[in-house]
Amino acid sequence: MAKIVIAGGEPLNGEVQISGAKNAVLPILCATLLADNAVEIGNVPHLHDVTTTMELLGEMGVQLIVDEKLTITADPSHVTNTVAPYELVKTMRASILVLGPLLARFGHAEVALPGGCAIGSRPVDQHIRGLQALGATVLVEGGFIKASAKRLKGARYVFDMVTVTGTENVMMAATLASGVTVLENCAQEPEVVDLAHCLNAMGARVEGAGTNKITIYGVDRLHGGHYDVLPDRIETGTFLVAGAITGGRVLAKKTRADTMDAVLAKLEEAGAHVNTTVDTIEVDMRGNRPKAVSLTTAPYPAFPTDMQAQFAAMNTIAEGVGVITETIFENRFMHLNELTRLGADVRIEGNTAIIRGVKKMTGAPIMATDLRASASLVLAGLVAEGETTVDRVYHIDRGYENIEEKLGGLGARIRRLPG
Repeated sequence: MAKIVIAGGEPLNGEVQISGAKNAVLPILCATLLADNAVEIGNVPHLHDVTTTMELLGEMGVQLIVDEKLTITADPSHVTNTVAPYELVKTMRASILVLGPLLARFGHAEVALPGGCAIGSRPVDQHIRGLQALGATVLVEGGFIKASAKRLKGARYVFDMVTVTGTENVMMAATLASGVTVLENCAQEPEVVDLAHCLNAMGARVEGAGTNKITIYGVDRLHGGHYDVLPDRIETGTFLVAGAITGGRVLAKKTRADTMDAVLAKLEEAGAHVNTTVDTIEVDMRGNRPKAVSLTTAPYPAFPTDMQAQFAAMNTIAEGVGVITETIFENRFMHLNELTRLGADVRIEGNTAIIRGVKKMTGAPIMATDLRASASLVLAGLVAEGETTVDRVYHIDRGYENIEEKLGGLGARIRRLPG
């Protein structure tokens, strides 16, 4: 199993180019199932989850071409299979996003109950109820969600809880429903907005994405087109924290500050000098140790759960005490036990972690437990004295494109050992 080895102690300094957003490209790839001819998707990151999604679409009969710029052309005009098998779905929770498009376009879908990161319960009932509100018959049996409908009908549906993938799945299904669909208590994440923009580029009529109320005017067909995925705000935040935790300066290029207000505010609170332009963000610590920050995760536009682990890593060597409260997932502190192996001072009380910053940590072998946790362990390794070896880095490859090359370009002493 591959490992990443980091020799800590070097402040990072330099520029890094941000890739397309993992959490936007996966639903957009699934949305190509709604079209009746080829869709071209640009700014696609080279990630394991993207490869898995392409395998899943290919299994259904979508013809896929990838060029040297990592633009993917997906032609769904020859789809023959509407079943998403467990072998592919179990590795990636986002696979459930084929459910709505398959049902809307072909009238039938069978999707295995999903897997993904071990960060707690993420029920699919919101997806099922939303599709039932549009007139679908849905059964869960034999480990599969089985849905059918001659044609979905527009309806009003209020999500019981804010759910990103639930909002995306029902929104995609509603694009081909007859009549008007009004979805309320919707997720407002930039990735939901990006999906809506892509759907509209394919001929859909989606309004209100980015607010808690989305209205979809059903159309008879969606066509092909070209769409570029937005930059990854979580990758951006991870590299900015890498600059902050090491007391360095990092300039993230080809990104969007307007999607990162809560994260940038916390970096400033930690003592970083933050400068932004239309497509760059610079964090400069001027050689200073960060100050501990307290935060509570919540749905966008509040602080994102996907940045919690990175800020926890920064708090381990910050001045003072930081209190982190996780409200989204109940099992998302597993990385903290690994950080204590480096010398972090951490106390966990339910869904709250109290982290008292220490002046130094020491490298040790540690193990990644999920995607964002693995990033936090690499960040901690950047400041721990000696060598830190992070095992199970297949998690990190699901969401970060060439992370060791990008960190190496900023001055990190980091290398990958093949498994």
